[in-house]
Amino acid sequence: MSEWREIQSIPPWAILVIALLLLTQGTALFLDARRRGLGRMAWFWGVWGILNVPTPLVVYYFLILRRGKGT
Repeated sequence: MSEWREIQSIPPWAILVIALLLLTQGTALFLDARRRGLGRMAWFWGVWGILNVPTPLVVYYFLILRRGKGT
């Protein structure tokens, strides 16, 4: 029950900021992956980007963006 009280103590503006951050990250990852021609993997990146921050962005950077630069 104390966990629920902790969640309720989070200010509404903080929840809104987190939700916007997650939505923006997921959308950006999806659009970039689709632009790079990753096909169905674009959906994976988009959904994973909506679930947490910033791990998908960091992994995407190292797996997709750095690899695309010829490294």
